[in-house]
Amino acid sequence: MIRIILITFIIFVLNLATPKVFYHLSNQASFLVENIEIKDGDIIFQTSTSTQSKAIQVATHSKYSHCGIIFKINNQYFVFEAVEPVKFTPLKDWINKGLDKHYVIKRLKNANKVLSTSIIEKMKLATNQFKGKHYDIYFDWSDEKIYCSELIWKIYKGTTGIEIGNLEKLKNFDLNNIAVKKKMAERYGNNLPLNQKVISPVSIFNSPLLKTISSN
Repeated sequence: MIRIILITFIIFVLNLATPKVFYHLSNQASFLVENIEIKDGDIIFQTSTSTQSKAIQVATHSKYSHCGIIFKINNQYFVFEAVEPVKFTPLKDWINKGLDKHYVIKRLKNANKVLSTSIIEKMKLATNQFKGKHYDIYFDWSDEKIYCSELIWKIYKGTTGIEIGNLEKLKNFDLNNIAVKKKMAERYGNNLPLNQKVISPVSIFNSPLLKTISSN
């Protein structure tokens, strides 16, 4: 009788534990949210699966082609990103749409000093300026349309005065690759704006002002 009770108890415990284990192993984003101390203003990077991703990777010599800012809203994590249109995307969905669901999260080294409650509120308010705008396929330096790394750079610059990443000119990138030439021809024809100001995902990624918080 004791043996039967013991076996029944073990089965009961296993039935309780199994869903949790499966949940964690099958839901990478939820696991990250529960076990990593993500903070408002963290910057997340991934390799996009978009049609232009390969050209961006080659031109900038970077694994990463897309990025966004993480904010916690109503106890849920979202990534504010420049896609079509600029929007908040649940963190879980954002990670799942990246290549191999790989991500890297970075944070200002002095975030505890700079990203005060009031600054975070300013950053969240600043999202209203860009939310709903069209994605900028031409990478113009204007607020009419906007691309992913430009969105991050401008929100940080506008609310903290900090410039994360070095601004470059289009001509500074590797434009000789066939994939890059094809994408550039589609966008600009024969009139390449070589002196156009640009901020790339890799420039933000490599900024000495940031430290890596999490990577899978």
